[in-house]
Order: sequence, then structure tokens, then C-alpha cells
Amino acid sequence: MDKMVIKESRYISKKAKILRSVRMTSNEMLFEITLEGGESLDHEPGQFVMASIYGVGEVPVSICSSPTARNSFDLCVRAVGKVTHALHKLEPGDMIGIRGPYGKGFPIRILEGNDLLIVAGGLGVAPLRSLINYVLDNRRDFGKVHILLGCKSPKDMLFINELDSWNERMDVHYECTVDRAEPDWAGNVGVITTLIPGVDLEPERTFAVVVGPPVMYKFVIKELLGKNIPERQILVSFERHMKCGMGKCGRCQIQSVYCCQDGPVFNYEQIKHMSEAF
Repeated sequence: MDKMVIKESRYISKKAKILRSVRMTSNEMLFEITLEGGESLDHEPGQFVMASIYGVGEVPVSICSSPTARNSFDLCVRAVGKVTHALHKLEPGDMIGIRGPYGKGFPIRILEGNDLLIVAGGLGVAPLRSLINYVLDNRRDFGKVHILLGCKSPKDMLFINELDSWNERMDVHYECTVDRAEPDWAGNVGVITTLIPGVDLEPERTFAVVVGPPVMYKFVIKELLGKNIPERQILVSFERHMKCGMGKCGRCQIQSVYCCQDGPVFNYEQIKHMSEAF
């Protein structure tokens, strides 16, 4: 196919059908989606799409399924605005528009053969689910895997069944904590940084992947640097108000970089001097 045709096709919204919708919390829903004609999305873990409802609008959403599942893909949508509230009202069989995938995801080829420390805060587990499931589907290609999850309260946890399966695996070190406990909660209580000191790791061969609310990054990165993980081996993913996904509108610009094109995944060494980044 001509390169110009491929480039221009990235502007076009493709028809897609909702196969399944699951309410996970009072604010988040999970949608399984397939492109019309059975076309594969061909995304990388960490990328995002622009999802649209005709006559309502368009919104960026991180892809939360592994590319190893080729016939469909998942989007975890938090209801925060007009488009996302409209998405929550859709049912299986309804059609939406999908543009993308866009952005630079997690550098899988660089991560292969190394240990991983995955730190997810709140909704940050959604884009990390794509990476985690890819790693678990290709488990022999990676070293030790540590997954640390933090959220406000037990009722805010996403992907409950999968969290249990991660916890049960012998080849994964999984820990979870909540800021506020409920009477029937028997797990850790406290911010996610309280879990990091107890992780036994080899810093020179460990890549840390961090996704969560902006306030979390400063404190988590400080803990990771205290574990002697090199700055270039700390990966973060930024959420910005993206409107086009292709570096045209400038809405997601962080000083000299565009989050939608140069990111959303960056290593800490790249962006540590950019005050706007955090």
C-alpha cells in the first residue's frame, strides 16, 4: 500500500461494534470492541485510540487489552464528560468510530529479557493491563515481574477477577494497597509508595513502569531512584487533553514535545527537566 494512503488513513474514523460492556465501578465501564470487517487494530501496549460517537464527539482512550488478542480490543472508559457519559449508555451491538492507534507505547523489545516493576495507581491500571497481559502471554521473554497496585478504596478497584489471577501466579510478585479501607478489607492500607521498599530487585536489570494520577509520579519516582533504578529505565505514561492524536492541534504539548506523538510513554531521563510534565 502507498505510504501516503497509509498516512491519510490515520485521519479516518473506522466503524467499530461494541461486542460486550461490563460495569466495573460506579464510574468506569469496560468495552470489548471489534473493527468492522474483522480488521485487527495492530496496537502496541501503551498506545491509545480516539473513540467517537456520531453526533456527540470524540475522546482519547487508552487501549487496555494485549495485542495478543487480535480479533477485538478493550477500552476502559471513565465517565467524566459528554462523550464518555454517552459511551456509558451504549450497549452491545451499537456502533462507534475508532481512529488510531496513536502514540508511542511501551518499548517491548527493550523490556524483553529484563525484570519489570509495574506500578499502577487508580485508573493507571487500564493502560498497564495491556502491558501486563502481553507480558503474561509471553512470560518466557521476561525476567522477574513485580506488580504493585494502589487505589483509593476497595470499591474503586478495576479488573477484580484478573487481579486475583495475578496474585495466584507463582511467576508474578503482586501486591495491592488502598488509601482507605472498608470493614471487610484484609489487605494493605496506605499509599502505593509504602509497597516499593519491600520489593527485592536488581536495579541494573529492572525497568520500572509507572502509570497513575499526576500527584503519584513525584513520590513513586523518588522511591524508585532510591532503589537505584537508572533514570532511563523508569518509564511513565502521561495523560493530556488530546484532541487530534497526530500532533496537529497542540493541546497535548509539553514544552517541546507532543504527548500524542512523542509519548504518551516517556522515560524519566527524557522529561525530568520539563516542569510542565509533572
